[in-house]
Formats: sequence, C-alpha cells, structure tokens
Amino acid sequence: MRFAPEVQRYPNGLTLAVAPMPEMASVSAGFWVGVGGRYEEAGLNGASHFIEHMLFKGTRRRSARDISEAVEGVGGHLNAFTSEETTCFYAKAPRQHLATVLDVLADLFLNSVFAPRDLSTEREVIREEAAMYRDQPHLHVEELLNALQWPNHPLGRPLTGTEATLPRLTRERLLAFRRRHHVAPAIVIAVAGACTPGTCRRIVEAWADRFPSGPRPTFEPVPARVNGPGVRLERRPIAQTQLALGLRTCSRHDPRRFALRLLNVLVGENASSRLFQALREDRGITYNVASSLSFFHDTGDLVVTAGLEPGHLGRALRLIVAELRRCKRLAPGAAELRRARDYVLGQMDLSLENSETQMMWLGEQWLGYGRLFAPETFRRALQRVSAADIRAAAAEFFRPERACLALVGPHRAADAEAARRILARL
Repeated sequence: MRFAPEVQRYPNGLTLAVAPMPEMASVSAGFWVGVGGRYEEAGLNGASHFIEHMLFKGTRRRSARDISEAVEGVGGHLNAFTSEETTCFYAKAPRQHLATVLDVLADLFLNSVFAPRDLSTEREVIREEAAMYRDQPHLHVEELLNALQWPNHPLGRPLTGTEATLPRLTRERLLAFRRRHHVAPAIVIAVAGACTPGTCRRIVEAWADRFPSGPRPTFEPVPARVNGPGVRLERRPIAQTQLALGLRTCSRHDPRRFALRLLNVLVGENASSRLFQALREDRGITYNVASSLSFFHDTGDLVVTAGLEPGHLGRALRLIVAELRRCKRLAPGAAELRRARDYVLGQMDLSLENSETQMMWLGEQWLGYGRLFAPETFRRALQRVSAADIRAAAAEFFRPERACLALVGPHRAADAEAARRILARL
C-alpha cells in the first residue's frame, strides 16, 4: 500500500498530517496532543486523563449526547486515550462524513465548557475507572511495576490520578493546565483514509487559527541511575499470582530499539515465543505469559507478565530468568530470526491496511519524532538487524540492576525476597 502523507504547518504551530487511502470506505481523524501523564506535577497527577474525559462532556454547541450521536449516528465511533506522553481524541466514520468528524473533534477542543456539575460527575466516573483497574490484578500489577521502576517520577504515577489528587483537580486547575499544555505547537491533526489533503486543508483552515500558540511543553527527565533488582509485593487472597517483570531499556530514539523489537518477539510477544512455549506449552504452569515493549522520549522498558498458581511462582521466575539469560548467551538461529522479523513486518503491513491505524501512525510519528517515517524506513531498519545485534541488546538490557518485579497474590515477604534472589542471577 502506497504511503504518501502530506503535512501542513500553520502559523500558530498547529500541524495537519493527511495520508490518503482512496481505496478505503472509511476515514479516521485524530487530534493528538504531545502531552500526557509525565507532564504533570505530583499535585496534578491525573490532570491529562481528567481533561480527556471533560472534553466529551459538552461544548457551547453540543451536549455530551449530541457529541456521541453526531458520530455514532452516521455509523462511526468516537473515543480517546491518555498515555504517558500523548493524549489522543479520535473518530472513524464512513468516508462521506469526514467534515462531520473533523467538526466534532474541533468542537471538543475549541468549545468545551467544563461545567462544574459535569466536573463533579466525571470525577466519580474516574474513581470508578481507577477502582476497576485496581480490582483486576493483571492490570494493577503493572501500575505497581511502574511505581517501582520510576520511583518519585511522573512515569511511576497512575494516569488516572489517585484518591489524594482527584479532589484537588478543580475546574480552575484543569483549565490552567490545559492553557499551558494544549497549545498549537504540541498538537497534530492526523487524518487517514478516503480523503484528499486539499479537502482536509479547506476544512481545517476554517478554525486552525483558534488554537492558541505557546511554547512546547516540557517534562521531567528520567534519572539515568538504575537500582535493581527490586521487588514489590501486594498481598491479596486471590487464586492466581500476577507478576510483571520490567527491564529498563532505551528510548525511542536509540537505534537499538530495532533489535529490541525483534528480541521482544523471541521472548514473549506471540504464541511461538520462547516464554510461551517454555511456561505454557511445555510445562502448563500458566495460561497467559507475554512480553511487551514501551518506548519514551528518554527511556523505555520491556515487560514480561504472567498469571499463575501461587505455588508455581518460584519455578516460573527461574524459567523466565533462564530464557532471558539464554538470550544474552546465544544469538538466535537464522530460522528463528527470520520468523521474528517476518512476524513484525507482517503485523505492520496488516495493521496499516486500516485507516485508523494509519492515522495512529501519523500522530505517533509526528509527536514522537517530529517527522513522518514511511513504513519502508522501519522495514529497512529491521532487515539490517543481525542475530549478533539481538544478543548484544539482551546482554545490555537483561541485567539484574535493570530489573524490577511487581507481584499481586497471596504471598509473604519471604516469597518476595526469594524472587529478588532469583532476579539477582539474571
């Protein structure tokens, strides 16, 4: 599929990026802000996520119900998410409704009222959302891991905020945060699907100058020091132990990220991976084991997660450590490397057939790198990764001092200490 996006910069710093996909029946649009949870001071923890919610609660032109009906009523859908470094408001609809989609998203950004009554209601909704995450140990364990990996840093705080910070997020504080951070130089409007750049420009030009200019927001960098192996245990009387093992890696700008991308496939990204085969297929001690990667501006991590019977914790950790040590000791064989590379490339190609994924690609690339990379650029970079590169990445990042482990389950302090000793052999 041809990837030929066009970028328009406006005088106030706003960016419009459009990727035409004329063969599609759909169009997807996203308003991306290069601001997320790590831009928040401790007392404002949860502000970005709270603002995300409030933009859907009503504007000077539309009620909350009107916002939903405007997109859903033409067969589309509308949603948003907040991450550590970005917030995205997006919609997808049949191609003939591009103008409606962009108008609704612009209305959210430019005309939201933040009514006090809605603010009070939504604070309770967010409390319920946070409670939902806490009640699901496989999700909560990853929040515990973040707090352990990034202590006293915004990356270690929950994106939803806490019981202590939510009451302090008043209308005035939220609006002040938004005025400082939701500025045009930090915003990209990404559109992909059955549209033309000219049509998108004509629509956006009607209100582009209403986005306020201002300096691009900054965040607190991550300290370079690492102090593992660390273990955090939360005791719960549940049937399964949930574990999350984090290994601090590198930033999205580091060329080693391509080797890590393939290494993650070898370790635990799919059902062919080493951990899935060793723990589930060969020994049957877990239903779910997986690994995933996160890259930020100045750091990153590889996280292994698993759910298992509490009595299998020590055995599972020893197997995980053994597989990670094997990655450090031995480069993957040619066939295994080929399968991992083909998997990543195939998944990328399949996902980019979707207009929503292409829109996500535009937003993530522009905010993450300040430019748009063609998929072929990543394809060539992945093709250049050698087996030796993968082994070198494992040797660099799979080290005890880079490791942190979070556990949720019916364990005691002695179990946590035993886990720490196992990690020390990494």
